[in-house]
Amino acid sequence: MQAVTVQQLHQLLQQQADIQLIDVREPDEHHAFNIGGTLIPLGEIMVQAGRIEKDKPVMVYCRKGIRSQLAIQRLQDKYPFANLYNVTGGTDAWIKAFGTT
Repeated sequence: MQAVTVQQLHQLLQQQADIQLIDVREPDEHHAFNIGGTLIPLGEIMVQAGRIEKDKPVMVYCRKGIRSQLAIQRLQDKYPFANLYNVTGGTDAWIKAFGTT
């Protein structure tokens, strides 16, 4: 599985790279803090797979990186996605590295 660190993701965001961010946490987690990703909770990822880009890198994140791994595994088992990246450590790592602003 492809992965990206929060530092690498931060750099991509600063460079305004053409990527898609997907947050697979629950709505209350997303509203409390997010890094700008589109909310598609893990339980809805398969029925909303059509919202995920196929022609650019897609960074998938959650709180610690476990749900995002599951989401990527599920998507890759059913669809030919080759552009999905797990954000290692998720929002916990982001907050530790960059804070909440």
